[in-house]
Amino acid sequence: MRPLRPQPALIDQVYERLVEAIADRTLVPGQRIRQEELGVLLGVSRQPISHALQLLKSQKLVEEHGKRGLIVSRIRELYEVRSAIDGLAARLAAQRIAARSIDPQSLRVAQRTLTAGLALRPNAPVLAFIQADVAFHTALYRLSGNRAIEETVAGQWPHLKRSMGAVLGDLEQRPVIWAEHEEILKFVLTGDPDAAENAACHHTDRAGAETARRLSQFPSGEKRDAANDTAASGLR
Repeated sequence: MRPLRPQPALIDQVYERLVEAIADRTLVPGQRIRQEELGVLLGVSRQPISHALQLLKSQKLVEEHGKRGLIVSRIRELYEVRSAIDGLAARLAAQRIAARSIDPQSLRVAQRTLTAGLALRPNAPVLAFIQADVAFHTALYRLSGNRAIEETVAGQWPHLKRSMGAVLGDLEQRPVIWAEHEEILKFVLTGDPDAAENAACHHTDRAGAETARRLSQFPSGEKRDAANDTAASGLR
């Protein structure tokens, strides 16, 4: 993790950097988090680290286990909700396309996000793929015309980024995911609500299953005591 420059929004910067570290598995599930070590890595005092960790704790991205400190927690059943939301977003977007009620600029943004994701090098950093993934789905939510969809998902992006990182860390998964994105947008742009919804739900369900499978596996070389702590906060 890169050191940070002190600024008024330092707590926010620390929070974002920690979310990135959880997403790209710099901080792995079950790993003990020590404020002193994070302060040295980020070049900041313990105070912003403490505030950022409290925010992460409130979002269940990290959990406290007695006196053992904070450990990175595991994602829960978020993808069941996301599947319904993404399917609805794709259906509404396709309906708006069929009704010709989407402005051309919104269409261009969605197409650019797909093009940008497909153009990423296969071995690009996982954070680059996560950012492209977020951009694509955000563009799809906006195409739906339903602001409540984007607002509902906004608070869950830290968890979703973490799950994206678990899957996108596998080089073989990257082209599969972007092929699925391409299929979703194809059905949206042809104005086929049923096909768009099915493609979006399939994509999210598959990603959720893959995330659960990967996060259920302890990283190789992880210490036994850390693994025991993780088991208490595993997938439910």
